[in-house]
Amino acid sequence: MSAAATLKALLTRDEIIMAPGAADPLTARLVEQAGFPSVYMTGFGATASRLGLPDLGLLTQTEMTEHARNMTNAVGIPVIADADTGYGGPNNIHRTVREYVQAGVAAIHLEDQVSPKRCGQLAGVRLVDAAESVLRLRCAIEARGNDELLIIGRTDALPAQGIDEAVRRAKMYQDAGVDLVFVDGIKRIAEVEAVAHAVSGPKVVSIVDGNETTALTASDLQSMGFDVVFYAVSALFSAVKSIADTLAVLRETGTPAGRADAMMSYADFAKIVGLLDLQQRADKFGG
Repeated sequence: MSAAATLKALLTRDEIIMAPGAADPLTARLVEQAGFPSVYMTGFGATASRLGLPDLGLLTQTEMTEHARNMTNAVGIPVIADADTGYGGPNNIHRTVREYVQAGVAAIHLEDQVSPKRCGQLAGVRLVDAAESVLRLRCAIEARGNDELLIIGRTDALPAQGIDEAVRRAKMYQDAGVDLVFVDGIKRIAEVEAVAHAVSGPKVVSIVDGNETTALTASDLQSMGFDVVFYAVSALFSAVKSIADTLAVLRETGTPAGRADAMMSYADFAKIVGLLDLQQRADKFGG
């Protein structure tokens, strides 16, 4: 069964799909080993891990699809990938979809920002015309052809123009034929509730650390009617803080010993990256 078919099967169950964000294939492995059914390849995290820079539309389509391919090769669970704005006009969107299909992702989301896009949590988001965005999504759907890739229509209208426009666009994208819709830029519980109330059908919500929506559990979101929840930056922010703390101790004391309890062992790390399997294969075939 393909990753997309697996994700479709998960969507038929009466249980919200929790998809923590992964900035890299190693984190994606941790998501899978923690027992989650899907992983979200966050563009925010990909930009941070590859460039050490903020999410301001700096990664190219080639870089993002290569990142996606490495992630799908690292895990067996479906990868839902950020595809930004599609990286250009209709022909670029068509190529983007085909590249993500070849990368083996289960789903992508395409957003309605003007290029260069920016993280939906930032101020200054600018939108393309809604009718143009519908055409771009229809182009993506046509590019998918007979493949099972799911297309998620994302709108960033909430921070840019308010809830009414976000809802209007979400419904337009549903009418265009996307598989799910995603209103991004949510920061308040009231906004989650407004989207849940106004937008019927399959939908995605993103819970971003640092705002009040983290008070909502996955069960809460499921009862509101959401099908997928992203936790885009939880793992990334946790990892970066831990690394920074370890480096601070090392710089201050001249030894990492004070952070030993915060680290895993070499043996445990070897299990995460599958060292034993690779060693056994090399031994079997004389490597």
